[in-house]
Amino acid sequence: MKVYYDSDADINLLKDKNIAIIGYGSQGHAHALNLKDSGIKNVAVALKETSASRAKAEKVGFKVMTPKEAAAWADILMVLIPDELHADMYYADLHENMKSGAAIAFSHGLSVHFSLIEPRNDVDVIMMAPKGPGHTVRGEYARGGGVPCLAAVYQDYSGKAMELSLAYCSAIGGGRSGIIETTFREECETDLFGEQVVLCGGLIELIRNGYETLIEAGYKPEMAYFECLHEVKLIVDLIYEGGISNMFYSISNTAEYGAYRTGPRIVNSQTKTEMKKVLEEIQNGKFTRDWMLENKAYQAHFKAKRKLDAEHPIEAVGTELRGMMPWIGKNKLVDKAKN
Repeated sequence: MKVYYDSDADINLLKDKNIAIIGYGSQGHAHALNLKDSGIKNVAVALKETSASRAKAEKVGFKVMTPKEAAAWADILMVLIPDELHADMYYADLHENMKSGAAIAFSHGLSVHFSLIEPRNDVDVIMMAPKGPGHTVRGEYARGGGVPCLAAVYQDYSGKAMELSLAYCSAIGGGRSGIIETTFREECETDLFGEQVVLCGGLIELIRNGYETLIEAGYKPEMAYFECLHEVKLIVDLIYEGGISNMFYSISNTAEYGAYRTGPRIVNSQTKTEMKKVLEEIQNGKFTRDWMLENKAYQAHFKAKRKLDAEHPIEAVGTELRGMMPWIGKNKLVDKAKN
């Protein structure tokens, strides 16, 4: 594994570049602000004329242009809009308008790896992917730290694509903690797997099913919320700080014994078999094909599921209990008024 730091990167490579950030959501606002605070002067934000985010970007002093205008202006185009919008936007606004020798960059490899877009052969195609949500990327940078980044090159037209990727990662804070070299395939497939099986899929279903099991057994919703959702942070923080063994060191012997005894009954060989099926569907492109079809159907199932999950009783109980703990929202990672 190759790991680079600020000392391995030259952000001066960016000083005379026009950099357009396409999108101003969680990642977009973080990249734009971090680049600006690193002394990169020619940073603009590219958004549709109807985008509600235009006012947010203009409020903090960014020049805002359309993606088509940005394509003709920029030396580096960083695409930070949702994956499902990449292909339509790319072919409508970027493909014919990019400057020869420019670079098009992504923070996730899906569109390129699964050929949703096929970039021209006279541009660099690179990846700079912070391993954290944009709110954390911005927050850690502002505190003097940085979120580790992944860097990859798919197409090296200029002969300096990796140097450019490292410079950008360094400018958004990645070089402070480490920039790991990878490939579009490796980043894309492992990222999708981790999200679906553990972080955003598996963990959430464990929480909800644990909560429902206690409620169905007659326990109070507040108790179920604390035990199955609220205290997840306590455990995850211990793991985050020093690994799984650090967590076991810190909890009671009773809790540790229960984990050894019960964990394999909940997540077992059948679960792992299903995990392998999920990975296969990611690798062979089935997940991406299904997701693109969902978007062609106007995200009907996706939006219905989002609505149902938002109405789950655990959300109402959580809102009430978090109101008793004002310190939780004191330093919000997510502030919808700003990003």
